[in-house]
Amino acid sequence: MFDKRFISKAITRSAENPVDRRRFLMAAGASGLGVGFAAVAAGAPAFAGTAKAAISPSDEAISDSAILNFALNLEYLEAEFYLRAVTGVGLPSTMIDGIDPQGGVVGGHAVPFKTASLKQIAKEIAADEKAHVAFLRTALGGAKVSRPQIDLQSSFTAAAMAAGLITAGQTFDPFANEENFLLGAFIFEDVGVTAYKGAAPLIYNKTYLGAAAGILAVEAYHAGIIRTTLYAKGLQTPATKISDARDSLDGPTDDDQGLTLNGSANLVPTDANSLAFGRTAERVLNVVYLTPVQIDKGGFFPQGINGAIVASGNPGSAT
Repeated sequence: MFDKRFISKAITRSAENPVDRRRFLMAAGASGLGVGFAAVAAGAPAFAGTAKAAISPSDEAISDSAILNFALNLEYLEAEFYLRAVTGVGLPSTMIDGIDPQGGVVGGHAVPFKTASLKQIAKEIAADEKAHVAFLRTALGGAKVSRPQIDLQSSFTAAAMAAGLITAGQTFDPFANEENFLLGAFIFEDVGVTAYKGAAPLIYNKTYLGAAAGILAVEAYHAGIIRTTLYAKGLQTPATKISDARDSLDGPTDDDQGLTLNGSANLVPTDANSLAFGRTAERVLNVVYLTPVQIDKGGFFPQGINGAIVASGNPGSAT
């Protein structure tokens, strides 16, 4: 998920230091927790707030806590979306504090569900996403980041316009009806699966690796349910437009897949070996920031995400 150039950038921007990570180990109850990568080349910049004294290789490598905090930002977004869709309100105040500036949430209201089964699906996914937030916050302990500012209003309009679902002057409200809700959920779900797929190999501690694999499996279940329901409702065309828009944002490779492929149903997007693909952190941020260029905020996160990993990718980059 992270190449050396990206790790170096993350180190430069990181608010973590060796003491922070040691506190993380104690808070998480995993004194043997390691890091996701070997050291960057000697001479990499020190962590912010750390004296420029000798730093061990493990102190210069990006930590498991940075990866888990990156995931926590995404879980905040999904939890706020689904909770507001089913209850009208988001996460409680006890689940949004932490390191870095805490932000509010704009937009979101209860969806007027007409299909009982779909409402139950939405309720179950909302409960799962809330539980993911709670789990990651507990695992990170004092190293957890707070919920950043989240936009669930203009961001969806921008995403829908980029996908060609609406035209200039129109708005898209994913909470207006069941169909819009499913299309809004589709924007997130496939991205969440590919984010965990890209991150999992870099988590050093086996306990957290197993937990990340568990979350990945749940996100894959969610994505499969959303894709299947969209297909059953005949929403293949707008869903495929969303898939194409994601592909246009995250680099030159054509990885993202819609609900049909070569005229047949494509409910499980895979490569030739029937394997799901993974996105780098940069590519994930290209999608959620709604931009194909390198930037550190925008889209669903107007002020950026919290933690060490914040920047999207370069134009035309396949990283």
